[in-house]
Amino acid sequence: MVTAINGYDFARKGALLLAGTILSGVPAFAQTAPAASPSTAPAGTATRNGATRVAPPVVTPVGTPVSVRTIKTLRVEGSQRIEGETVLSYTKLRVGIPYTAETLDQALKDLQASDLFADYSIAGVEDGNIVLRVRENPIINRVIIEGNKALKSDKITKEIKLAPRQIFTRTAVRQDIARIIELYRRQGRFAAVIDPKMVNLDQNRVDVVFEISEGPKSKVRQINILGNEVFSDDQIRGQMATKQSRLFRLLSSATSYDQDRLSYDQQKLRQFYLTQGYADFRVTSAVAELTPDKKDFIITYVVEEGKRYKFGDVTVDSQIRDFDNTKLAASLPLKKGDWYNAKLVEDSVDNLSQTAGLFGYAFTEVNPEFQKDADTLTMGINFNIAEAKRTYVERIEINGNTQTQDKVVRREIRLAEGDAFNSFQVKRSQDRINSLGYFQDKMEIKQLPGSAPDRVILETNLEEKSTGELQLSAGYSSLERFIIQANITQRNFRGKGQELRAGVNYSSYSKSIELGFTEPYLFDKNIAVGGDVFRRDYNSFNYIGNDRQTTYSQVSTGFQLRAGVPLTEFWSLSARYGLSYDEVGLNESTYFTNGKCDIQLAGRYLCEAIGNRWTSSVGYSLIHDTLNSRLRPTAGSRFSFSQDFAGLGGDVKYIRTRAEGAKYYNIGSGFILSAIGEGGYIKSLEGSRGEGIDKVRITDRFYLGEPQFRGFDIRGVGPRVLRTPYMTDASGKQVLVTDRNQVIDDALGGNAYYLGRIELEIPLGSGARELGLRPSIYVQAGSLFNITRPALTVENDAYPTTTDAAGNVTRLPLQTAITNSAGQALYVVPSTDTTNGGLGTTCAVGYSATAGGPCAGTTVNTAQTRSYGPYFEQFLGNSAKPRLSIGIGVNWNSPFGPLRIDLAKALLSQPGDDPKLITFNVGTQF
Repeated sequence: MVTAINGYDFARKGALLLAGTILSGVPAFAQTAPAASPSTAPAGTATRNGATRVAPPVVTPVGTPVSVRTIKTLRVEGSQRIEGETVLSYTKLRVGIPYTAETLDQALKDLQASDLFADYSIAGVEDGNIVLRVRENPIINRVIIEGNKALKSDKITKEIKLAPRQIFTRTAVRQDIARIIELYRRQGRFAAVIDPKMVNLDQNRVDVVFEISEGPKSKVRQINILGNEVFSDDQIRGQMATKQSRLFRLLSSATSYDQDRLSYDQQKLRQFYLTQGYADFRVTSAVAELTPDKKDFIITYVVEEGKRYKFGDVTVDSQIRDFDNTKLAASLPLKKGDWYNAKLVEDSVDNLSQTAGLFGYAFTEVNPEFQKDADTLTMGINFNIAEAKRTYVERIEINGNTQTQDKVVRREIRLAEGDAFNSFQVKRSQDRINSLGYFQDKMEIKQLPGSAPDRVILETNLEEKSTGELQLSAGYSSLERFIIQANITQRNFRGKGQELRAGVNYSSYSKSIELGFTEPYLFDKNIAVGGDVFRRDYNSFNYIGNDRQTTYSQVSTGFQLRAGVPLTEFWSLSARYGLSYDEVGLNESTYFTNGKCDIQLAGRYLCEAIGNRWTSSVGYSLIHDTLNSRLRPTAGSRFSFSQDFAGLGGDVKYIRTRAEGAKYYNIGSGFILSAIGEGGYIKSLEGSRGEGIDKVRITDRFYLGEPQFRGFDIRGVGPRVLRTPYMTDASGKQVLVTDRNQVIDDALGGNAYYLGRIELEIPLGSGARELGLRPSIYVQAGSLFNITRPALTVENDAYPTTTDAAGNVTRLPLQTAITNSAGQALYVVPSTDTTNGGLGTTCAVGYSATAGGPCAGTTVNTAQTRSYGPYFEQFLGNSAKPRLSIGIGVNWNSPFGPLRIDLAKALLSQPGDDPKLITFNVGTQF
C-alpha cells in the first residue's frame, strides 16, 4: 500500500495523516502538486484534492513503535533543466540512511522552500526504493507591462523582481504587484489595480503580463485643522508641503496625497510653532480619509498649541580652554526676553560648532540644555561644549571621479593631509569643487572619525556630470532679422580641468568664429594660461526706403594670450596681450561716388571710419571672488577691475577701463536675490582727428543692448544718427516717414557706459522643479553716452524748396555735380550737336575727348548731377540719463536643452533708443 501526502495541503492534513501512518505501521508517504490530476496519480496514492485514497490507515494502539527503514535506492523523476543530483542536494535524503515519517516530511518542506518546483511528491516508501517526482516551475520568457501611462515602463521594471530567464513563482508575482501598487500610491493613484496574467509557452516557459488600470490621481480635497487658536487655518496650511487641490495649482505635484509627506507636514507644523515660541506644541492626531470614489483625500489635523515662551538666561559652558564663555554667549543670536525660537537655537549650535572647527576641533559636541519654567513662561538655555582634542587631517579620500583626475580635485581642497582641521577651509574647499562645474550640485565633504580621536578623514564623494556644452542661440530683431549662434565648450578636457571651446556666430548682422584653450594649472603650478584666435566679420545695416542696406563692415582678425595667478585665497591677478588687424570699409556700389565715399549717402561719421589698422594692446584684471559657485551662485560676491592699453605698436592708442561687481543673497525658502553692476570708460591717447570727429574710433567704442540690457535691441541704446526720409501723404503734403524700419539708424557707440540689474529668482513647487523651471523677475537701468557730436551730412534747411498755394512747403532733392576721380566736373554734350551729341566731357563749353584737354566748339554742355532725396538727420541718445526696463525670465531644462525666455518692457528710454520685447536662446549638454 502507498499513501501520498500533498505538499500544498500539508499544513491542514499532515498531522492527521502522520498519526494514521504511525498507528498503521506503514511509513508510506507521497505528495502531488496542485497541477497533478487524479488520473495521473499512482494507484493507491492520495492526491491534494483527495480524488483517490486506498487502504485508509487502521487505528492501532498508541503505544505501537514507529517503523524505521533504510533507503535502498534514491532517484529523481520529472526534472528537465535541473540535474537530479541538484534536486537531491536540496534535501537530506541519501542512500543507506534510515528514514522515518519526519525525515520524508522534512524533504518535502525543503523542496517547497527552494521555489524551484510547481509539483513534488515522494513514492516507493514501503520498500526503501525512494523516488522524488518533481515538476519544475516554468522559466519566464518575457515580462510585459500594459495599460501604464502615468508611469513609464522602465520605472516599473526597475522596481519589480521578475525578469526574463528567471524562475516563475506565484509568491514573486504577488510581491511585484505590491511593489507596483506602492509606486502608484507614491504618485497619489490609490485606485490603481494590477491584474497579473500568465501565458503558457512551449518548453515550460511563460510570459508574465501585468495589466494595469491606473485610475484617477487621488488629490487632497481638503485639509482641516482643529484646535488652533493663535494661527488661522490658512497660515498653518501655508507651512505644509501638501496643498489643497485647486485650479491654480494644476501643475503642482504637492496636491497629490503622499503618506510620507503627511509625516513631513507634521514636522513642519512643529517647526513652525517652535519658531514662534510655542514650545509645548504637538500634533495629537493626523488622519487621512479616502473618499468613496477613491479620487480625493480629506486630511484632518488635531493640534494643541500650548503656551508661548520667551528666552530666559542664555549661557555657554565650554570645556575647551581656548573659548571665552561670556564672549561666546554674547555673540549668539539668542537674547533674553525675545520670543523663543527653535531655529535660532539650531543656528546657535551650528555657529558654536563652526567656531570650534575654526580652532581645529572637528567633532565638538554642542548640547543645548533647556530649563523650561511653566510659571514664568521662560526657556533658559545653556550650551554645553564638551571637552575635545584638537583634530588633524589624517587623509583625504576622493571617490566617484571616473573621468576627472584626482589632482584636479585635490588642488581645490584648501587642506592637506597632516594639517590642523579647519571647518572654514573645508567649506571653502567644498565651494571651490562645486565651482568647477564638473560634478553634481550640492557636493559635500564628509568628516569621518580617523584612526585616533584626534584624527579626521575628509571624504569627498563625487558624482560626475556632463562638462561639454553645445549651446544654440536664436533670436529675432528688426535690425538683424534671424540670429543663430553655436558654441561648443568642453570645460574638463581629458579630465585635466582644461577648457577647450569653439564658437560660431551667424546673422545678417555679423559672422564670427573663435577658438580658445585654457590650462588652469601650468606644470601643476597655480598659474593659468590660455589663448584665443578669432575672426569677426561685422556688418552694420540700415534702411533706405524699404530696401535693407549694408553700411560699414568691420573684419577683425587676431589673437589674445592670457595668464593669471592667485594673490590670496580670494584675490587674483590676470594679464593679457592682444593683437588684431581691423579692416573697416563701406559698400562701394552703394556709398561710393567716383571712387570716393559719398557723405550724402553714407554720412560723415561712416566715411571717417573707413581704413585698415593694427591694434596692439596689453591689459590686466584684478579680481576678488567669494562666490560659492561660479556657475550658479547663491551666495557671495565678485568684483573685477580691468584696464587695457592700446599703443604698444600698432595704429591705435587708447586706455579702456572697466569695472564689474555682483552680489548674491540667499534670502531663504529658495529665493535668490542678486545685484549686478558694471561700467566702463575709454579715453583716446591720440590727437584731434578733425572738427566733429571723436578721437575714439567707432569700432573701439562701447555698445549697449541685448543681451546685456534686456528690453532693448542689439546696440539699441546710446548715441546714434537717424536719417528719416520724407514721403508724400494721401493729401499730397510732404511728411516724415513714421515706420522705424525705413529710418536709417546708425548706432555710433559711446565712450562711457553703466549698467545695473537687480534680479530675484523665484522657487516653484516640486512639480515645476521636476520640469526644470526657474523663473526670475528683474529690473535693469543703464546708459551709454559721451561722444563728440558728429558733423551732420547736410543741414536740414539746405534743401531747395517750393511752396504751393496752400502754403505747404515741399523739400526738393539736393543736386550735386558729378566729378571724375581727378575732381573735374563732368558734362554731357547736348543731342543737338551733330558731331558729339550725348557724349561726356570735362568741358563746360565745347568738347574734348581727353579729360582736362583743350575744349573746341561753342556748344553749351549740360552739367552731370546726382540727386539726393531729402531726409531729416538727427543726432540722438548721447545722454547719461538712465534707461530703465523691467521683465521676467524663465530658465527651462527642456527635452532639447536649456531654454531661456525673457519678456522685458522698457519703461524709460531716450529718443532714438530701439526697444525689444522678447528674446530667447536654447542649448544642450553632452
